[in-house]
Amino acid sequence: MKNRKQFGAEERTTPLPILHDKPGTRKIVVNKILIILTISFWILYIVSTIIQDFFLGKGNYTFTLEALLYSVIVTFLTFSALMYLIARQGALIRFKNHKRVPRKQIDSYFAKHNPLITTLIPSYAEEPSVIKKTILSAALQEYPSKRVVLLIDDNPNPKIGSQVEEKLNKTRELISEINNDLKFPSDKFNIAYENVCKTLINRNFVTIRDINKLVDQYNWAIHWLNSYADKFKIEDHVDIFFIEQVILAQSKELSKIVDALHLCVKNNKENINPEEFSKDRLIQHYLKLKWIFNCEVSYFERKKYISLSHEPNKAMNLNSYISLMGGKYRFNETKNGTELLKVANNEKYDMDVPDSEYLLTLDADSILLREYCLRLVYLLESPENKKIAVAQTPYSSFRGAGTRIERLAGATTDIQHILHQGLTQYDATFWVGANAVIRKVALEDIVETETDGKYTFKKYVQDRTVIEDTESSMDITICGWKLYNYPERLSYSATPPDFGSLVIQRRRWANGGLIILPKLFLKIGKMKDSGNNKVSLAEFLLRLNYMASITWASFSLIFILFFPFYNTLLSPLVMLAALPYFYAMSEDLKYCGYKRSDVFRIYGFNLILLPVNFAGTVKSFQQLLTNEKIPFARTPKVKNRTITQSIFILVPLFIIFYSLFVAYREYYLGNIGDTITALFNVFLASWAVFSYIGVINLINDLIFNFSRWFIVEKKVVVKSDTSINCENEIENYESSWIDIIDEGDINGTIFERKIDSKHLNFGRK
Repeated sequence: MKNRKQFGAEERTTPLPILHDKPGTRKIVVNKILIILTISFWILYIVSTIIQDFFLGKGNYTFTLEALLYSVIVTFLTFSALMYLIARQGALIRFKNHKRVPRKQIDSYFAKHNPLITTLIPSYAEEPSVIKKTILSAALQEYPSKRVVLLIDDNPNPKIGSQVEEKLNKTRELISEINNDLKFPSDKFNIAYENVCKTLINRNFVTIRDINKLVDQYNWAIHWLNSYADKFKIEDHVDIFFIEQVILAQSKELSKIVDALHLCVKNNKENINPEEFSKDRLIQHYLKLKWIFNCEVSYFERKKYISLSHEPNKAMNLNSYISLMGGKYRFNETKNGTELLKVANNEKYDMDVPDSEYLLTLDADSILLREYCLRLVYLLESPENKKIAVAQTPYSSFRGAGTRIERLAGATTDIQHILHQGLTQYDATFWVGANAVIRKVALEDIVETETDGKYTFKKYVQDRTVIEDTESSMDITICGWKLYNYPERLSYSATPPDFGSLVIQRRRWANGGLIILPKLFLKIGKMKDSGNNKVSLAEFLLRLNYMASITWASFSLIFILFFPFYNTLLSPLVMLAALPYFYAMSEDLKYCGYKRSDVFRIYGFNLILLPVNFAGTVKSFQQLLTNEKIPFARTPKVKNRTITQSIFILVPLFIIFYSLFVAYREYYLGNIGDTITALFNVFLASWAVFSYIGVINLINDLIFNFSRWFIVEKKVVVKSDTSINCENEIENYESSWIDIIDEGDINGTIFERKIDSKHLNFGRK
């Protein structure tokens, strides 16, 4: 049975351009006005509440307490709205000031410098088809010296003949398959590079013959990429993205260079003007082909070795491999299992783990565009950036989502991309774990050791909470390092396609911020004691909001929805203070290719996620009291729909019916304003339940959760057999051939091709 795309999902499959539009002065000024209005209306509300309490005779004890509580709630919510606007202001400033480094400048640097980067992809029970796209997006990076290691965290000895064993074996075989695919083009271009270096060793000019040979090499690479793209079976919008933006976009880039080289030949005679195309530039274009296809891909399974941590979380999966880097090891068989014993360089060894100057951590459901490593490492290599420990591009969402909830979750992801870019303006960057380039020396500064009986484990990335990237961000800044968001769209990651998987993701995100918060104050104290620059007010407030806003927002919404405050406290000033925030978000949604009206859908979306965020907050308090780790819950990345726990279905229903009761009660009492507010919540929450959970799914999940107390169902995986062929398409351009060769894709745009979405099936069974 074929899956169909859900009504109301996204038709567009083409992502936004790599480069952000440069905002005009008007847009920046308008955002400043929105900030001023938010603060002004909040002040007016607080003053008016005080006047009501003390000067207009309403200051009885009950009213005073309620007014105080409501003012605190309004203050917290207004503060979060204000932080949104401030982060947005920072993003607008950065987008306006960003200047893309010319490709010629980057190529010239890496022709002489080869810092090794190792991509680490933590993986647990992932679909091999998902992992393959991630590995290839890292392996095909245009970067001179790279390795890719898949960190498989599955049980290395599953039941023989089981589906688990079959999937694990396919994952292991995937590495050999990718290495075999890349070996021939890699060898070919290595030889071509060596030959051209020998040819040009005694002369300093480029001939037409040299250009024609380069064109032949590029045409071969174009043909290989197009043929490789044709092998991929398209089942969803992520497959479309990978084929178009990773493989065919690279082919298109090479095609543009070929066309530019043809113009070069046409406009010159026997020898090429060195000022237009030098010997070094010719060699760099051969290097480009080497960089694309040269990569060592391998996998590592920490659970095969008893001397490594088996803690079931992503952080310790990363830590186990990082702790081995730079060493050689011998296998020592014991009655309990295999140990890894480090040996000296001149001793016999069974496993060699090369060290690396840079690490790229990449989630198994993420995809990088071709220049990600090149541009971020170039940034880190610049002398003025020697104190930046982590560089990343906050991930964007894949367009063409097959379900309504995936589309809306993608919209919030793209909004977060903008806000994270703004955080960097105020030195308040947080590492977003889906992707990041990290200096290994910075990790050595924050490493901690933990002993478990016989063995000692190193912790570079803390696993104390399930948001390990947030805690590591604070550890890094406490040690004097900085984090940086590169102001382009160079990375993409999957968003949950159904409500059940979204619940798991958002509950994890809501857990841990309170536990990490003391490290913010530790940083302030340490910087003050060391005499370094103090933490700015903007950085402090933005970091505070990032780590604690889910907590106060959850409690605030619960009080607003369920506590019967005096109706006079709901002033129009409260609405006016929130209005700039909603206006700015609607503008950002439009900028990201969504609808302005999605701001209301996001409001309803957040209403039904209230129990999820509250549950994550409660888990934080539980961990604070018990000092026990919360189990890491990975976001499912499967083709089947994920079952939702009953509590996260029943509470949204309760919110709807209770709000309906409030509307009736307030209408009966003659409070029109409260009645309208309650009906507004009823409408948007009902829409969210209908659109993002689904009535049939809701009933099925409740029945399943009830029935599983009595029976156990065997899981059935439904596979799609949908496929579509992809053809290469080369667009016309007006740039001069010199610009294309020196700058690459000078407009910062990405591959765009029309695909009839009617031929594709995206939904979830």
